Amino acid sequence: MLSENLTGKTAIITGANSGIGFEAAKDLSAKGAIVVLAVRNEEKGKAAVERIMQNNPEGKIELMKLDLADLHSVRQFARSFLEEYDSLDLLINNAGVMIPPYGKTKDGFELQFGSNHLGHFALTGLLLPLLKTTPASRVVTLSSIAHRGASIDFDNLDGTKGYKAMKFYGQSKLANLLFAKELDGRFKQHGIETISVACHPGISNTNLFHRGKGETPAFMKGLVKFFSQPAEKGALPTIYAATEESLQGGEFIGPDGRGNRKGNPAIEVPAAGVYNKETMKRLWTVSEELTKVIFKF
Repeated sequence: MLSENLTGKTAIITGANSGIGFEAAKDLSAKGAIVVLAVRNEEKGKAAVERIMQNNPEGKIELMKLDLADLHSVRQFARSFLEEYDSLDLLINNAGVMIPPYGKTKDGFELQFGSNHLGHFALTGLLLPLLKTTPASRVVTLSSIAHRGASIDFDNLDGTKGYKAMKFYGQSKLANLLFAKELDGRFKQHGIETISVACHPGISNTNLFHRGKGETPAFMKGLVKFFSQPAEKGALPTIYAATEESLQGGEFIGPDGRGNRKGNPAIEVPAAGVYNKETMKRLWTVSEELTKVIFKF
């Protein structure tokens, strides 16, 4: 049963100025939640706030700057949030970069692994004190069908030994999925009520497809339209993961259509072997070492 009344609940959504994050922000705000849009580009963030407020003048929206490709910015955001708020019901790790040319974050991580996984890993760890003390809180982390067939190359995480954009995107999205599962396991192990759920939007027509070098070729845009669903439909798994009351934690939510590319949200079971315990543990250790953020359960 989806919770329709989120009055008094506080939600953070990273990358909420467009696409899936924006649609989720609009929905949660309409349900009464206080929504913090954690965005890198404040101009685009302001425009997103205005668009949400047009639909919902009573909405409680706050804009806060967050650059997931800069751990200093992640720490600053967490510090500001912890000073201002005394509860956190929902953390939605949504922001992502997809198939850019080879690049590095401020801290020298490969851009996709650094932004999509390590930035969110650090953010979650820094906000953990508040998540733990907020009853029935949850963390929702966005993965992708690109996790299928992907693997974590621990010997080349920074891409210096060779880089293929799509391969590294798949690696970052597999990392998101494994992090979400491992996080839930650790919550349960320590008797913490917070749950962690993963989700993915299938193939959604968002501006992720229009990033990178130059414009997406016209024929690709046509294909994307044909195979994909609009962002508001792509946001449904996120909203379900965030508000479905029957979820116990550890689930993976995606569209129920063929190949999980589009459709309505449903619990999806990843391929056998995806949740490799050794890989999950190693990823966690490496992530703590790289970000210097240690989770204090």
